[in-house]
Amino acid sequence: MADEFEQLRQLLAQKPVNYYTFWGLEADYSRPGLVSPEKQTELIEKALYYGSLKEDEVPAVDANYTWAQIEQENKDWWPTHCEALRQGRGDILTVEYHKNLVYFCQDGPFVGTVAQQDREQHWWALIAQTGVTMCWPIVFFWREFVHFEWNCVDNETNETTSKGMVAWVRRGHRGGCYFKSEQLTFYRDVYAPPALLP
Repeated sequence: MADEFEQLRQLLAQKPVNYYTFWGLEADYSRPGLVSPEKQTELIEKALYYGSLKEDEVPAVDANYTWAQIEQENKDWWPTHCEALRQGRGDILTVEYHKNLVYFCQDGPFVGTVAQQDREQHWWALIAQTGVTMCWPIVFFWREFVHFEWNCVDNETNETTSKGMVAWVRRGHRGGCYFKSEQLTFYRDVYAPPALLP
């Protein structure tokens, strides 16, 4: 991994990098219009499958479940997470969390998967609203850590409606996300209007 980070640093010193190409990810969510409808459907199916693999307890890291495997699972999962957000699939997004999630954000902290739901439904509704496309131009992976930056762009005006930076600790498909730290900035909306909520 140190070699991979050094390679990335050298590339970034020369020019901007497409992180999806660098990490060899299945689909590119760095900007709108790069993922076919067929791939979107496939990724939603994978998201549902990955969610079904989550265990009741966060699994140990050992010879049977290594850091390399966990990191690869997080790379496989990442495009499915992006597609679930773009489609506003709160059912999938909720399953991504471990039952003992610890979530730090400006409205938190929250513990478990229930306390933050009322607040988070507004965020999901705003970032997945019609006419706005969520993009993730930067994503990093190391073992169980996934760091990313996102923005939402109005398809008509090209304005940035919101942005944020997030760190997930995700123990692969078997553990799910058990720690999340997030900073969100909304430029145009703070609470979603009733029409956007389920």
